Amino acid sequence: MKEVMAFIRVNKINPTKKALAEGGFPAFTCRAVLGRGKKRIDPELISLVLENGELPMSPKGEHLTEAFRWIPKRVLTLIVEEDQVKKVVEILIKTNQTGNPGDGKIFVLPIKEAYTVRNGESTVEAY
Repeated sequence: MKEVMAFIRVNKINPTKKALAEGGFPAFTCRAVLGRGKKRIDPELISLVLENGELPMSPKGEHLTEAFRWIPKRVLTLIVEEDQVKKVVEILIKTNQTGNPGDGKIFVLPIKEAYTVRNGESTVEAY
């Protein structure tokens, strides 16, 4: 089994839910999160804040708080069989790809064991 974790735009959650359900994957977990991408922040701005505690302006004329702005995203988590990973990833990419920065990220992780709390079943039976 594999865990597919997708960070997507907030406005793409409904089309993604629909596409996953139509693709045979109606069961998943969704969480609201805040984060930022790996776009670099000017180290000079960071050092200015650390030195005197003031909020300087960025080169773009934004206050530093805007340069460090957290961006709302949604995280979808699906547990699928190994042979289903490619299909899930294809659905996620097709539904969320706009060609612009911030479209999201998809991570695939191994699941070694799974248990059902209700009856203690393990591994394949729990899934």
